[in-house]
Amino acid sequence: MSWLDIASVSGFFITWVGYTLFARKKARETWCLSSSLRWFRVEWMLRMLDRELRMADTAILGNLERVIGFFASTSILILAGLVTALTANKAAIAVLTSLPFAEPTTVEQFELKVILLILIYIFAFFNFTWSLRQYSFANVLIGATPAQNSTLSEKERRCFAINAAKVIDHAGHSYNYGLRSYYFSMSVLGWFIHPVLFIASYLIVVYILYRREFLSRALRSILAAREGILKGN
Repeated sequence: MSWLDIASVSGFFITWVGYTLFARKKARETWCLSSSLRWFRVEWMLRMLDRELRMADTAILGNLERVIGFFASTSILILAGLVTALTANKAAIAVLTSLPFAEPTTVEQFELKVILLILIYIFAFFNFTWSLRQYSFANVLIGATPAQNSTLSEKERRCFAINAAKVIDHAGHSYNYGLRSYYFSMSVLGWFIHPVLFIASYLIVVYILYRREFLSRALRSILAAREGILKGN
């Protein structure tokens, strides 16, 4: 590997981990998709306590699980394709070297790049499956939700709702980490052509993630919905 390859890979991991830590810290200080959805999850569980029938709540969780299950199974298919690519490296290298501005690639370099993608999708798979497990925990909690005529105090009921919402929130975070892996894996494709394209790709990914999590129209709509609920109460 050249010094540019080493620098681009190092910058890739620093950027990924750095953005994750930055987003987590900033979410505690300002509204973003993560913090706003956390507020709605607490509201959801509080309203769920006042419902006698909770089939709608379990149906919502079921829909979320199906989406995450799709990504988990897709990760397995992608991993199978990447392992296959390792056995067809010479044909793949011939295609890559024919591309404009493509840097000459040896078999070892190609395999290293594919292995990086394999590790990313393994990480994504573990996050998606952990998210699925946490949503199944939330289903159990909803099944154990105190009845409306229970002897629990209002404080105890609220404590139950907040902690149930935290489980769903943790599941959402794991799902987010898995999706973020998909985003960053796209930038690795640039490395197959040139390290400079690789660097530009993951910097663009960070910019897209930041815009969507902190400055998107979806976030503004979610916050407007929150304000409407607060004014209505």
